Amino acid sequence: MSSESTEVWTGWYRDRRGAEAIVITADGRRIATRVRGVEYAGPSFDGLRAAEENGGLPLAGCVLEWDLPLPVLTDGAAQQATLSCLLALGEALSDGSPERVDLQLTLHCGGAAYESGLAGGDFDQALDRILRQLPPGTRFGRSFLEGAEAAA
Repeated sequence: MSSESTEVWTGWYRDRRGAEAIVITADGRRIATRVRGVEYAGPSFDGLRAAEENGGLPLAGCVLEWDLPLPVLTDGAAQQATLSCLLALGEALSDGSPERVDLQLTLHCGGAAYESGLAGGDFDQALDRILRQLPPGTRFGRSFLEGAEAAA
């Protein structure tokens, strides 16, 4: 994804107060979403923070879920797949950061599901775990979140 393009994914935000639909945007440099009227943005999923005028605190004590299309190429043949993402951010520590970051990715492709297992918050590491389960020579048909991975 180039820095000039913006990816948009819909998903869900859940915490003790309930659930709401959200929209996540990523432009190659930052990720952003709005939760209960407050915009959170940052360089990674586990780095989402409210703007200073809204307290500047990191997003914590919640779960984000979203799906994104991800073409998969095997021996040059493209197949459309869906990557389901589940990010659990633990309760806030004294500095406001989440006590833990758990990322789970599941690739739905060709009638099968390939899971990353818990990967801390590292998006690339989770994708690599999935890629190792696919047939040799398989690769993802595009990159995304360049410079905005969920590095823990």
